[in-house]
This record gives sequence, C-alpha cells and structure tokens, in this order.
Amino acid sequence: MGAMERSGALATTAAREYLTFRLSQEEYGIDILKVQEIRGYEPPTRIANAPTFIKGVVNLRGTIVPIVDMRLKFNCSEAEYNSFTVVIILNLRTRIVGIVVDSVSDVLELQPESVKAAPDIDSVVDNSCILGLGSVSDRMLILLDIERLMSGPDMGLSAD
Repeated sequence: MGAMERSGALATTAAREYLTFRLSQEEYGIDILKVQEIRGYEPPTRIANAPTFIKGVVNLRGTIVPIVDMRLKFNCSEAEYNSFTVVIILNLRTRIVGIVVDSVSDVLELQPESVKAAPDIDSVVDNSCILGLGSVSDRMLILLDIERLMSGPDMGLSAD
C-alpha cells in the first residue's frame, strides 16, 4: 500500500506544460492540453448584443466558435491587431472557444516547485481563475485556469 501511495503522490507532482502568450506587458500560461490549434487573426462575424469582449464568431471547419478578445476581457488597452495577433483555439470540456492574444511565446514545462500561489489582490482576473505564478529564469507567468475563466457567468457562453 505504501508504494501505491507514493506513486499517487508522484502523479500529482509531475511537471505540466503550458502554452505561453502575451497581452500587453504581461505573460500568461494555459494548460497545453486545452489548446486545439493556433491560427492567425481574422475578423470574426459580429453577434448583436454580445459582451464587448466577444468579438464575434468564426466558422472553423463547420463548428461555430466564439472569439474572445482577452485584452478587452481583462480591461487592458484597446487591442491593436497586427501580424503577430493570434487566436488560440481552446477545446474545453463543454465547447470550443477562440481567444485573441497579442502573441504566442512558447511552450514551457513547469515543475510544481516553480509555481507559487498568486497573491490575494484585486485584479481584472478573478483570483479563482488564476492557478498561480510560474517562474522560469527571469520570466514570470500568470497561470490561468482557462476552463473556469471561459465558463464564468459574465462570459455569456453557457454550455449547450
């Protein structure tokens, strides 16, 4: 029984991979397993009465995908769309959602000891959506629980 307990503990302390992206000066990380693909930005079809941070929808191989502008979601400065702007297509439990970010940096593997609890401060991101702060050399990443963030009541993206 002791060996099984140890192996269970090892499973929970395994390194995890995060896709990192930039919004303005901040760098964020999301679980790579939630990422379906990364695409260049194309203006989506606007939906009437949608929250301002939902830019609209795109048709992705027959699936209608809502596109969320993360700068607007996080109350950053108005987004400037350029050749670096990308859409990360997320495959979440209940739906597929695209998020617009300034740029994608890389995929980083973080050991559990590299992740610290986020300070309990008021921010534009609900603290329950922040998994922690990851540090790799001189970089600090805000690790997001993207599933929870995209399913918040303010999103207007209720599951079908």
